Amino acid sequence: DSRLIVSLLTIGPGEIFFERFGHNAIVVREPGRPAIVYNYGIFDFAQEDFLLNFARGRMLYRVIDGALEDDLAMYRAQGRSIVEQTLDIDAQQARALVDFLEWNVRPENAQYRYDYFEANCSTRVRDALDRALGGALRAQGEGRSRGYTWRLDALRLMAPQPLLMLGIDLGLGPYADQRIDYWQESFVPETLAYVAGQTTRADASGARVALVAQTAQLAAGVVEEPPLLPPDLRWPFLAIGVALGLALLWLAREALPARRIPLAAFALVFQLFCGIGGLLLLFLWLGTVPRAAWRNENLVLLHPLCLGLLPAGGGI
Repeated sequence: DSRLIVSLLTIGPGEIFFERFGHNAIVVREPGRPAIVYNYGIFDFAQEDFLLNFARGRMLYRVIDGALEDDLAMYRAQGRSIVEQTLDIDAQQARALVDFLEWNVRPENAQYRYDYFEANCSTRVRDALDRALGGALRAQGEGRSRGYTWRLDALRLMAPQPLLMLGIDLGLGPYADQRIDYWQESFVPETLAYVAGQTTRADASGARVALVAQTAQLAAGVVEEPPLLPPDLRWPFLAIGVALGLALLWLAREALPARRIPLAAFALVFQLFCGIGGLLLLFLWLGTVPRAAWRNENLVLLHPLCLGLLPAGGGI
């Protein structure tokens, strides 16, 4: 057991939308055996009712083990950064962690109910490590915050894809606006790596030692890194709103056919957008599991009753 070497592997963001948050995994090395990586957050498109469960937030994800070199080759080919933090844990903690991981990857134990913020690839790694460390990670992360919220993290991580970022912003409710501490924010892989780097544990003599013994960058990423804060779009949206309002006012000043057609077209498109958007927000509230989408106050802006205005828009 003293020969077990355990590491936290942190992968930077990728190009595809579901890779934007990054990824965490646990690496286990033992002399004479290939290095094994344990990955949470694995999903299967072929899973029964996957699209319906995805829409309702009822996805079943799983943990798998595999050869580390295969994963490293894949992430390098995707142009993603790779950082490995070797953990300074004693033989008993290492064995407890590996025993748990080996139990967890059994087919009967591998699946879990996925949640975007509270049960993803990073939080599962966090919880497995914290379990072996006797709560050291939780003690380091709880009660300390940089003032971030679930929403702020989600938006800044999706900032390179503005349309998707705006869609996420519209879809999140007030639950996503609570201030979270570092323990909760460890749903972001880079934050978990930071927390691990700040954590200490008691050694056999009772002295405090750093959890991370060594950090190595295995690959530099070429994919755009997320900003520390999401872009502030209030002024651009205000300018767009004012310009659009002035244009509509000009079109409505005289009842000329040439002006009525674009005015009616805009009204129809806008009412459809608001009505269908409102239906989607209601579905996210009443038909899905994640609390972050419930009681969405954007229903004041996007409302299903807007669909009832479609005949009026066509009669302009």
